[in-house]
Amino acid sequence: MLLTAAIAGAVNLRWLYTHGFAKYDVKQSLADTGLNLTDADMTKIAGDFIHYFNDHEKYINLTVQQNGTSVSLFNTDEIIHFRDVKSLFRFDYAVLLGTFLYCLAFSLMGLFWQKGTNRRKLAGDAIIGSAVTLVLMLLLGIGALINFDTLFYDFHLIAFTNQFWSAEGNMLLLFPDGFWYDAATYCIVTIAALAVIIGGVSWTYLHYHRKKAY
Repeated sequence: MLLTAAIAGAVNLRWLYTHGFAKYDVKQSLADTGLNLTDADMTKIAGDFIHYFNDHEKYINLTVQQNGTSVSLFNTDEIIHFRDVKSLFRFDYAVLLGTFLYCLAFSLMGLFWQKGTNRRKLAGDAIIGSAVTLVLMLLLGIGALINFDTLFYDFHLIAFTNQFWSAEGNMLLLFPDGFWYDAATYCIVTIAALAVIIGGVSWTYLHYHRKKAY
């Protein structure tokens, strides 16, 4: 649940796009290819991506104005790849909804059915789950630090069934490797922070009731 929530949050966080565009000087990279955009254009591109990933359109249609003419940002191969990316994000949303409903039902049962015993068990399970999550995020973070490029490449081989992810064009300029490293870092830190909060609240509950019992 935390993994899919962090990914969904990153997909819809406009700041993550605009920060990456500014940090990696995407506007200048596009200008070097003859595509001259303003800061307002870059902000609009970020918003258009978020809109596309949440609408019902199969293919992205992202255009910018150049000398009074509407110009498409992406070629056919890139457009097909973004369709595949959108499918992954929709799958993420579905898993998030399913795991959230499961966790909600599990938590409500622990809170209101045989309250004393199940609440303590729920808190204990939450601590274990949080600890496991933190260990996994630590391992993933170490792996990203050591060789992020290999992990990212392997992810594409597993996640996509065609070679359109290797399409060349403005997609690579908008989203350089550093952008994805930052996005992965954001997700890892977010998941770890949520795990600490859940585990901390659960530990506090158990500690308080243990002291109360004595």
